[in-house]
Amino acid sequence: MSEIQDVTISSTSVFLTPEGYKRLQAELEVLTTQKRQEIAERLRESKEHGEFSEDNNELDEVKFEQAIIENRINDLKLIFAGAQVVDADLLNDKEVNIGNYVEVKDDRGMQFEVRVVSSIEADPDHDYVSNESPMGTALLGAKIGETIEFEAPAGKLKYKVVKIRK
Repeated sequence: MSEIQDVTISSTSVFLTPEGYKRLQAELEVLTTQKRQEIAERLRESKEHGEFSEDNNELDEVKFEQAIIENRINDLKLIFAGAQVVDADLLNDKEVNIGNYVEVKDDRGMQFEVRVVSSIEADPDHDYVSNESPMGTALLGAKIGETIEFEAPAGKLKYKVVKIRK
């Protein structure tokens, strides 16, 4: 005998950069105004062509796409319900916080810049590091000249904070 558990989704506070907030707003807009209509049109076309038989792979595919889109819309609405946009004017160049760009240097002198963002905005291709990642956690609160250390898949890494900017 299985018990049904009451699952409540809570909207915890999420910090977003102004750019990340706009990007997610644009995604929500596209999903609600364009993608939903496309799916509805595809469902209407299937119905008009009498393709609502029990063995209709295309219909199953459209319904699956619809479920994915609706789930993403719900996820975005939950994010926005608890979102706090980081005010760039309140960021400083003395201590790392979410939204800051941070230039670091390793022991070999290799220097690069990352931006500390929420996990929702994290994007390794653009050097956006999640505040929840080992590197992001180590960077939060760090000051220029300090050395941070953290465990990574490659082992223990150390970087010196060279520059912090908004």
